[in-house]
Amino acid sequence: MGQAGQQRCVQKKFGKKGVKGVKAEKKIQKKVALKKNVVPGSVLILLAGRFRGRRVVFLKQLESGLLLVTGPYAINGVPLRRANQRYCIATSAKVDLKGADYASVDDAYFARTEAKKKGKSEGAFFSEESSKSQMPQEKKDKQKKMEEGIAKGLGADMKAYLKARFSLSANMYPHELKF
Repeated sequence: MGQAGQQRCVQKKFGKKGVKGVKAEKKIQKKVALKKNVVPGSVLILLAGRFRGRRVVFLKQLESGLLLVTGPYAINGVPLRRANQRYCIATSAKVDLKGADYASVDDAYFARTEAKKKGKSEGAFFSEESSKSQMPQEKKDKQKKMEEGIAKGLGADMKAYLKARFSLSANMYPHELKF
């Protein structure tokens, strides 16, 4: 039952067993640089997640490095959400954000509230009442108020563009497309 082939080389170790006194320093997470064509008001295409293929409006970058984007919800059904810029394609289309104030939205806005777990019982397991987490009504109202300014300033052609989904078909190559 010996080691064979390349695996045998992996087991050899040279040098001292361990070095004492050296502690690894904690790395400070630096702010992720934005892609050059991602500016507030630009239209992005989401590539992953529930809303993949949807066009959204970029609002700002959060402290975590994620992008704050919105549909707006009234136009294409994409709510205010965070997106990683690695999973976004920036387009040349721009939207005017004149009436939008998103300063109050940060990473804590998206934190989930911890619900206390109840004791498990057979009655609770089979109960009709499901514990789906619904978005609070005050959050919905706040989001609707924030998105009003953007939705009003959009023309009919931009609304149609945001509603349309993005997908590739035969003989369409992403590296040849001009966004």
